[in-house]
Amino acid sequence: MDGMADPRSATPLTRRQFIQAGGMAAVGVAALGAAACQPPSTKSAQASRSPTPSPTPTPSPTPPLVPLAIVAMRRRDYPGSPLTIAQTLSPGSNYTQSIASYLSDGLRINGLLTVPRGSRPANGWPVIIFNHGYIPPAQYRTTERYVAYVDALARNGYIVFKSDYRGHGSSQGQPSSAYGMPDYTVDVLNALSTLKRFAGADPTRIGFWGHSMGGHITLRSLVISQDIKAAAIWAGVVAPYRDLLNWHPPPADSSPPAFNASWRVDFVKQFGTPDENPAFWDAISPNAFLQDVTAPVQMHHGTADADVPLAFSQTLLQELTGLNKSAELFTYPGDNHNISNNFSTAMTRSIAFFDRILK
Repeated sequence: MDGMADPRSATPLTRRQFIQAGGMAAVGVAALGAAACQPPSTKSAQASRSPTPSPTPTPSPTPPLVPLAIVAMRRRDYPGSPLTIAQTLSPGSNYTQSIASYLSDGLRINGLLTVPRGSRPANGWPVIIFNHGYIPPAQYRTTERYVAYVDALARNGYIVFKSDYRGHGSSQGQPSSAYGMPDYTVDVLNALSTLKRFAGADPTRIGFWGHSMGGHITLRSLVISQDIKAAAIWAGVVAPYRDLLNWHPPPADSSPPAFNASWRVDFVKQFGTPDENPAFWDAISPNAFLQDVTAPVQMHHGTADADVPLAFSQTLLQELTGLNKSAELFTYPGDNHNISNNFSTAMTRSIAFFDRILK
């Protein structure tokens, strides 16, 4: 489930309702009327009247602050670490390439790092954090998959860093679900902090690129950090949780995304369904916090994607534009989850998008 695509139309389908942000504060209930007062002239009348107690307001429940909650993720730190070069690889056409590592939650996370050769801009090179889609963690290799994607971005004058995520390849830690746990988002936000202080990088010009599961990670990161200046999402898992709960990607010719049923079953059992407890599901959903997105967002999706529904991207487009955010969607008729048939067109559009904002 790597990713590639080609753009055609940017017209959303019928507008759908979307989750409005906020709604996490408890709502007070107004007290009812007070007992009537009697004039002090008739003691007997006063004594016969017992005061009517005002009902106690019942506050609305506050969603539990699970680690996945956006508010909880905003409260924690993402310090990153110095980037350590572990292995020098064969260079690209106009860039160096290496395997580098950094720390996230005390774990050593590996990643693929490219750095442009040539005269460095006065303030440093622009940076793209590359968030890959689902690949079975035990099968994942730092230098495999997404080779053409990374190369295209690197050749156009960007420092590119593709984090392996914890538990992938030789990175430390245990793999988890990107949708039921915050771990992979924590890893890329620590990568963001790490690259901000990497020699040769411009900390004010950092964008995110995400495919499939990496699109979800990118969207979650956008509502947590304002240091991300632009985001390109290809075939992203970016719908509200109400839709994600009913999403069952087909196995097709590759393993399905790390979307195992356990977190869904556990959350529903503990907190109820979105209809029963919308406040909880809003609390963990980046779609409920889109008013805080400050970066322009460009999306790409094939209309024949059998893994992630096109409607996910269409929904996000409607949500963002409904909030007057900068967003666009390119669709590719008949193309697949990786936008393989239109890769060159989609990548050209993505690079032009990043160039417009980051250069």
